[in-house]
Amino acid sequence: MINKYLPSAGDAVADIGEGATVMIGGFGPAGLPYTLVEALIRQRPRDLTVINNNAGNGDAGLAALLKAGCVRKMICSFPRQSDSWVFDDLYRRGVVELELVPQGNLVARIQAGGSGLGGIFTPTGYGTELSAGKEIREIEGRHYVFELPLKADFALIKAQRADRWGNLVYRKAARNFGPIMAMAATCTIAEVEQRVALGDLNPEVVVTPGIFVQRVVEVPHHLSRATA
Repeated sequence: MINKYLPSAGDAVADIGEGATVMIGGFGPAGLPYTLVEALIRQRPRDLTVINNNAGNGDAGLAALLKAGCVRKMICSFPRQSDSWVFDDLYRRGVVELELVPQGNLVARIQAGGSGLGGIFTPTGYGTELSAGKEIREIEGRHYVFELPLKADFALIKAQRADRWGNLVYRKAARNFGPIMAMAATCTIAEVEQRVALGDLNPEVVVTPGIFVQRVVEVPHHLSRATA
């Protein structure tokens, strides 16, 4: 019987080790899998490469992972905001590396990784420092920059509901990067608010099919952060 549920977040992230590349869903706090991230902090892996839309907010979640010394490199679109003081400090001290990726490029590169593509040509970034050292091609009179796909060893994402096969339904804006990250990772771990019986999810509303999800942890809404 296929049952992808694990008893705890700690069990779900237990094999995320030193040097792993980890995609973490979320648009700021919306859709961030706080419980999985907190479990990862307790485990304290080192030299992680983290792919996320931004570089943490305040002192919780991704910011706490950075503060714990687990992250060597951030790949993101928005590393600086009014409450990104943890990343700011680490970056200025040379503790954390940054690969800055325009948001559209970030999405397209993750999609390329999940679709098995060798890369994309995009006009975004052409003529700027972001295109330095990269292949440039003129297509129909317009210049494009070649960008490699983004893939990960693990993806930590958050969904609203899941069955034991790992089929996922999201809540509003919490959906954001979850579906494409699930496709681009070797092992996708989903934190969900509600566990439902097999067959209770209408196939027409399933956003991420269970084939892209390897592990699921239930974190009831009253125990999780409101992130949408």
